[in-house]
Amino acid sequence: MHPLLELAKNLHRSEEGLWLAGASVPSAFGERGHDGLLEIEAGSFWFRHRNRCVTEVVRAHPPAGAILDVGAGNGYVTLALRQAGFDALAVEPGIGGARNALRRGLEPVVCATIEGAGFPDGSLPAVGLFDVLEHIRDDGGFLRTIRRLLRPDGMLYLSVPAYQWLWSSEDVLAGHYRRYALRRITALLRNSGYSVLFATYFFAVLPLPIFALRSLPSRLGLRKAPSLESATAEHRPREGAAGRLMERVLDWEVRRIQRGLRILAGGSCLVVARAE
Repeated sequence: MHPLLELAKNLHRSEEGLWLAGASVPSAFGERGHDGLLEIEAGSFWFRHRNRCVTEVVRAHPPAGAILDVGAGNGYVTLALRQAGFDALAVEPGIGGARNALRRGLEPVVCATIEGAGFPDGSLPAVGLFDVLEHIRDDGGFLRTIRRLLRPDGMLYLSVPAYQWLWSSEDVLAGHYRRYALRRITALLRNSGYSVLFATYFFAVLPLPIFALRSLPSRLGLRKAPSLESATAEHRPREGAAGRLMERVLDWEVRRIQRGLRILAGGSCLVVARAE
């Protein structure tokens, strides 16, 4: 058993190998939604690049213990962190995502909310929130909850979608409440009891295409409802000159993050913070 699971008061192991809170199986996002993402993740330049950037900031600011990947979905980031040599534990409230993470060989997998699992205050070495916070109505309250559960000097790693002016029908479909400027997310973290160690944008190539192909058509009522097929097409690697240019920019972003340098604009924010 993972040492952190011994601390959680509300978890029990099911016959299929998931660690559950309470007697019932929670289902937040639904099996169908998680399975749809599972079809996209492995072939997606977006998910692969996010993993590369996340692992680099964790290497630069390593935790003193395990990282709880909260809202882990299918465990794609958890898997990357483990492959990079970090102790990472998937915590996913949706049964579909938790089962997919288990099938990926990520046992133990916790199928519960971070609050419902019953971890004691001040017990967690590190938490990852990778494109999770935008789904939380009270983002400040949630960050304060995480802060309470973290050890003194515990680490928080998070990514969020950038710029409210990039809002589109995709955000509505995904269940987002907001997008963030870097200044907004870092101020929110400081007001919630964290010191910010590193903060940058990434996906520098995406804001203009997102605005032109998603945000503006959504505002004009011209954007069709997104589908799995359209999402899959958007996530495929680009070919030809455009693809080569994108790969060069993405590689450049990883090198900058490795050196601890900020990227001044991008479609997402990436932040490392420490509990005060």
